[in-house]
Amino acid sequence: MSTPALSLDKVTCTFVSRDDRSQRYTAVKDVTLAIQPGEFVSVVGPTGCGKSTLLNVGAGLLEPSSGEVRVFGEILKGINQRAGYMFQAEALMPWRSALDNVVAGLEFRGVPRAEAAKQGEEWLRRVGLGGFGDRYPHQLSGGMRKRVSLAQTLVLDPDIILMDEPFSALDIQTRQLMENEVLDLWAAKRKAVLFITHDLDEAIAMSDRVVVLSAGPGTHPIGEFAIDLPRPRDVAEIRDHPRFVELHAAIWAVLREEVLKGYAQQRNAA
Repeated sequence: MSTPALSLDKVTCTFVSRDDRSQRYTAVKDVTLAIQPGEFVSVVGPTGCGKSTLLNVGAGLLEPSSGEVRVFGEILKGINQRAGYMFQAEALMPWRSALDNVVAGLEFRGVPRAEAAKQGEEWLRRVGLGGFGDRYPHQLSGGMRKRVSLAQTLVLDPDIILMDEPFSALDIQTRQLMENEVLDLWAAKRKAVLFITHDLDEAIAMSDRVVVLSAGPGTHPIGEFAIDLPRPRDVAEIRDHPRFVELHAAIWAVLREEVLKGYAQQRNAA
């Protein structure tokens, strides 16, 4: 195995309670996870298990309370400059056009405007939005805004792509189109991907490996499954593959108990 693109070693994150600052709670505990260069890894688990926390740790947006994060073998200090982050929530700047949103990161890095615009227009074409560069976010559909966000992330050519439930708010047809779009773009350059999702079907259809976290606080992965489905994949058609059905049953057998635990925890807290 090569040096992992991103590795988390016994990472624990604790926070001060909003309601009582004398109390602390643990979001993730002793999580160890490694993503190899070119590997597409999805993390699934019940609500509140710390999936997004792990993503923020990998991005360098959050420093773990204990444990170690490495990027291509180097200890991560500060923001992960080799990662691109596609958020779950809307992250486009409403006062900037689609093109200006895509090139924002390039401009922050000092790329001349003409070159940034050239790259931005190329990426808008790659995600199916050629000719829409002058539109503002409010003039675009939800799926089109997600395509702009995808171009905004990939135009920086990151070695690691972090995605936090990026398609959860989309209708099923648009979602499947976007999932296939991501797989096509990923296949072209084979970047390391850490993908967070609640959707087990999505995780299996897209990934090389699916990691299951326990109910909160998420501890070390309680299940890891190699997804040995053929590529390239169409996320709708692959669901009919007999091996997909087998994998879904095996992963759900592990995940189901954790989902029930997570639900019980939330009900008791309420």
